[in-house]
Amino acid sequence: MSDSEDDVPQLSAATLAALQEFYSESGRTGPELDSTQTDKFCVGAVEEDWRMSQFWYSEDTATRLAEEVMQQAGQHGRIACISAPSVYQKLKRLESTSVSAVLLEFDRRFAAYGDEFVFYDYNNPLCLPEDLLPQSFDIVIADPPYLSEECLSKVALTVKYLTKGKILLCTGAIMEEHAGKLMDLKICRFLPKHNHNLANEFRCYVNYESSLLS
Repeated sequence: MSDSEDDVPQLSAATLAALQEFYSESGRTGPELDSTQTDKFCVGAVEEDWRMSQFWYSEDTATRLAEEVMQQAGQHGRIACISAPSVYQKLKRLESTSVSAVLLEFDRRFAAYGDEFVFYDYNNPLCLPEDLLPQSFDIVIADPPYLSEECLSKVALTVKYLTKGKILLCTGAIMEEHAGKLMDLKICRFLPKHNHNLANEFRCYVNYESSLLS
């Protein structure tokens, strides 16, 4: 990754200290699978690795965003989740047969999801499988791993290649200007939350009429 550590969403000091204490006491480093999870589609079934800038949404946020993209995709719609595994997992747990979803993700642990996993490196934004055709998804939800214009610019290329039009972006509030410039997105009033409190303020952005705006 070419972005500096300054661009990584930051945990609050208290949360970071608690995590470090937990990993130290348990002898774990954070990135392995959680063997206590029986449902591989539970949010948290794959442990977040904050060193890879992984911060999973809270259950409420994952549910709200999954419901949003399902509604916007429509009956038999297709949804692309870019670096947003929490939303993909929640979509699978909602057990809706009315939509299909694909997860584009750098972390190969998610290859456990089979054909719906697509390895994705934002540094090569258009290096995608041939079966991911342009403008083939009814909505794309993206949560870029870094808070930088460079990262967002590259992810935007992927988003615009895949979407038929609708975009839902989740990233830091400091990226509002870039989100508008790169993808013509408007900031929402809905505030996404994470399982662990982040020092950075996060927001959602859309380019369509949505209840998230109000």
